[in-house]
Amino acid sequence: MFDDYERARHSVTKLHVHLIFTTKYRRKVMTPEVLESVLAALKIAAEDLGCSLLEANGEADHVHLLVSYPPKVSISEMVNRFKTRSSRKIREKYPGILEGGKTGLFWSRSYFACSVGGASLEVLKKYIENQTTD
Repeated sequence: MFDDYERARHSVTKLHVHLIFTTKYRRKVMTPEVLESVLAALKIAAEDLGCSLLEANGEADHVHLLVSYPPKVSISEMVNRFKTRSSRKIREKYPGILEGGKTGLFWSRSYFACSVGGASLEVLKKYIENQTTD
């Protein structure tokens, strides 16, 4: 039952998060080639943190990521590393992509993060509600 869970000395975990990043000013700069480069950089950043990029895709102005991560990594740290690494790689590979921008940043400062799992909140609520001391 717990085959795909991460086991540590004092914990068993299975943590997943859905992340969305948008480009600065929602600029539609991600062609299929640029998106491929972004996703490759994100995959390397994930591996460096001990995370797994389970699924990733995007459109011209944003990306969606499904990430499995260890409990020692905070979501804000993960987002920071992902954005930094991918932005740096994109600026190196496509130096003119940020023309017209005032800050030189590829990503917007904001992000969306949502924990995801196999059971809905209603199922979990009922499970906890039905616990007894018998």
